[in-house]
Amino acid sequence: MKIGTKQLFIQTSSLVAGFMVWVIISSLMPFIKEDIHLTSTEIAWATAVPVILGSTLRVPIGYWTNKYGARILFCLSFLILLIPIVIISYSNSLWMIILGGLMLGLGGAVFSVGVTSLPKYYVKTKHGLINGIYGAGNIGTAITSFMAPFLATTFGWRNTVKFFFILVLLFSILNFIFGDKQERKITHSLSVQIKGVYKNPKLWVLSLFYFVTFGAFVAFTIYLPSFLVTHFELDKMDAGIRTAGFIALATFFRPVGGWLSDKINPLLILMVVFFSLTFAGFLLSFTPSLPIYSFGCLLVAFFAGIGNGAIFKLVPLYFSKQAGIVNGIVSAIGGLGGFFPPLILTIFYNWTGHYAIGFMSLSEFSLASLVIVIWLFYQDKLELSQKIVYHSIDGICITDANGIIQNVNPAFSRITGYKLEDVVGKTPSVLQSGEHNNDYYRSMWESLLTKGYWEGIIWNKRKNNEIYKEWLTITAIKDDAGSIKNYVAMFYEPKDRL
Repeated sequence: MKIGTKQLFIQTSSLVAGFMVWVIISSLMPFIKEDIHLTSTEIAWATAVPVILGSTLRVPIGYWTNKYGARILFCLSFLILLIPIVIISYSNSLWMIILGGLMLGLGGAVFSVGVTSLPKYYVKTKHGLINGIYGAGNIGTAITSFMAPFLATTFGWRNTVKFFFILVLLFSILNFIFGDKQERKITHSLSVQIKGVYKNPKLWVLSLFYFVTFGAFVAFTIYLPSFLVTHFELDKMDAGIRTAGFIALATFFRPVGGWLSDKINPLLILMVVFFSLTFAGFLLSFTPSLPIYSFGCLLVAFFAGIGNGAIFKLVPLYFSKQAGIVNGIVSAIGGLGGFFPPLILTIFYNWTGHYAIGFMSLSEFSLASLVIVIWLFYQDKLELSQKIVYHSIDGICITDANGIIQNVNPAFSRITGYKLEDVVGKTPSVLQSGEHNNDYYRSMWESLLTKGYWEGIIWNKRKNNEIYKEWLTITAIKDDAGSIKNYVAMFYEPKDRL
């Protein structure tokens, strides 16, 4: 078995185990609240608290993975998770649940290990699919949501929590034995890496996108069991099965989103994702009947899953040299996206008696993300055009409609000797050699005004007064109304093409 395939299997399995532990409290909350009497607000806090460390620790864990390797990080993380499992299994108050839940967040934080480690074993063209497969470790939350209610009904919720002690200890040992001891290490300073990316607006745009997609996934995962029981009066096991179905659907489509992003522009995929999430949030805000509510949840699962996969294709595209730290920041903010919705839903329900405003916030955040994705899509096209101009081997000069130079590329400076600051605000007449009379230039302008272009041989003068021959093409750029906005001149020395 190839080392990359082996690590993909081990790390994805470890993520499944970590996510199984991460959602113990939310999956068992219908049972816990019967033993430890909690208000709706206290339930919201108890189920949301694991997200705090599960999010904030993702940045340093991503950094430590680069420094020490996935084997060490998974081993230590699973050993530490033994502590909150013991605390929760013996809890008899809200504060013990919250303390255990806070530490339990480490189970969600290990997400940063794989997205930092696994790309080292694969070429870039497979990063979307690989991160999507690894991200499918989210299925761990579905396994717990499905199994925990059945186990709790038979053995009690405290014994059910203790079963996870064995699981966590087992995966710590497996990673110690089978983890890659030779993983390539990266030892750049954490502060240096953060300084290198935090001013880049694309970091915060990707963070917002993941805040919405993964945040929606986490929020529905931790809130659905209690919500379905209290709001629709479903049986606790029925609520667990429905929650598991939601998680399974979102998880299945995460690698699909990564695979699609390897084939199609990820920004186009995200346009569809955020449009659909906008509609789903709008639908849920009207407090519909159970069938319509179920349809809205399925929409969220389907498109949040695809969106989660697509976003982590964009990270190495935009941040090839800082992918580790950016993965950590983006995934951390995405995790925090799951912390706030349950609290907001509960607060607004206590104020208004319904969940409309809370679910509408999902719709509004998705709509804002849709607008930003569209802007980013066209911004990328503009940046591509600028790169083409910048790297062209032909000299390029751009003027406004009056012939005043606005910009030139490096090839212009290489051929003429004039830098941008030498010519901006002036006319191309600075290049005139005196070899052509006024009739020559008059004919050039007549062609530009009547045909929209001119091309031919022209003698110009460099900054050092050397006269040279170039092949020049000038094109008039018009707006939608047909008015000339700019002129673009492209030229090269004929001897360069011999």
